[in-house]
Amino acid sequence: MGLFRKKKKYEILAPLTGKAIPIEETPDSVFSGKVLGDGVTILPESGEVIAPADGTVVNIAHSYHALCIEGDDGADILIHLGINTVELNGKGFTCHVKQGDHVQAGQKLMDVDLEFIKGNGYSIASPCIVTNLENMKNLFPKTGGTKAGETVVIQYEKA
Repeated sequence: MGLFRKKKKYEILAPLTGKAIPIEETPDSVFSGKVLGDGVTILPESGEVIAPADGTVVNIAHSYHALCIEGDDGADILIHLGINTVELNGKGFTCHVKQGDHVQAGQKLMDVDLEFIKGNGYSIASPCIVTNLENMKNLFPKTGGTKAGETVVIQYEKA
């Protein structure tokens, strides 16, 4: 008895409201090829970016197009807002947190002007991936409609 303990499943919530698609459909080969990690890409309907898990903001790109959160459970989560949006040099992004901040799942991280990004010819497809896959197993991305801070988009177990 007790030898077959059920493995704990961990969850990452959608950082954006919209539609989650398979990472392989991302219009960028670095993400679609899972070079940096695995997860989903969200086609956002709203520019409000929400913390997908409790954790610490460990990196914010100088151009605000991406940020990394080290989840309290050990997952390294990268949220990349749009494709090639580093070229906008921070225009269209408003950041509400700073490196080192501890955030709670559901807390607002940023606002993104989706119309500005599209109007400048960039894709708004926004990958949300786990980058430290060596610490994870049975990672299961979930696609479909998302509500920021509420819909589970990735489930996994610790390795």
